Amino acid sequence: MWNEEQIQSLHNGGVVVDQDGEKIGKVGQVYLDDSSGEPAWVTVKTGLFGTSESFVPLQGATVQDQEVRVPYTKDQVKDAPRVEEDGHISVEEERELFSYYGGWDGQKNANNGAPATRDQEDTRIGTTGRADTGTGVTDGTDAARGTGRGTGDHDSDASMVRSEEQLHVGTEKVATGKARLRKYVVTEHVTKTVPVQREEVRIEREPLDEQDRDRLAGSDLSEDELEVTLTEDQVVVDKEVVPVEEVRLDTDTVTEEQQVTDEVRKEQIDTDLPDQHHNH
Repeated sequence: MWNEEQIQSLHNGGVVVDQDGEKIGKVGQVYLDDSSGEPAWVTVKTGLFGTSESFVPLQGATVQDQEVRVPYTKDQVKDAPRVEEDGHISVEEERELFSYYGGWDGQKNANNGAPATRDQEDTRIGTTGRADTGTGVTDGTDAARGTGRGTGDHDSDASMVRSEEQLHVGTEKVATGKARLRKYVVTEHVTKTVPVQREEVRIEREPLDEQDRDRLAGSDLSEDELEVTLTEDQVVVDKEVVPVEEVRLDTDTVTEEQQVTDEVRKEQIDTDLPDQHHNH
């Protein structure tokens, strides 16, 4: 028996793996059988970036933590018939899916590899509703259509599934290189002319006139000394660091068109019918 906690856990990050343990994709929704209320189907997100959802029967599946292991291969699940994910699976959609997966249990059903009997199908097939997230309650709007309907009428049909490859092209970001800003010191010689001043001594002789001689008459001879202080400008060199500009490294995104060419394969089905014309 499944419980609500298990269903809630699968909705929140559960994954589906194939019979070999290889991851198929993330769990999309868990669908419950309208009559029994038991989980009957799980959708798994496949395709590029999980853009598609494939239905997988839970008959024969095992659940451990958030991992659902189904008794099918990854390719089987990805190639399953597409059913619109609209909250319910109709009887016709279930028939188509069961036919693809080889019966109720595929190759590992309860009848040791034989298809499920008409009685088993009649008692179990019906509309299947999606489980509400976190509650496990079925959507009962289509429950009236859940009357048992066998799939035995398909046993006599000769049918095959045709598959083809589809090309999905996407983009991913890859590192192409690194850009680095680096600053270093460059020494250059700067020559400037600076005016400097200095004092020099110049001797000036001025003859005395008659009044000056009368004023200075009678002076004794003596020795005298006079000092004059000379000054000059000295060149002083000083340097200071001054910010001059700011350099920033920016990146621009450039979009360009690239054409991708690849081969895709598809299956063709030919009919080989016996001659219907009889000679009378």
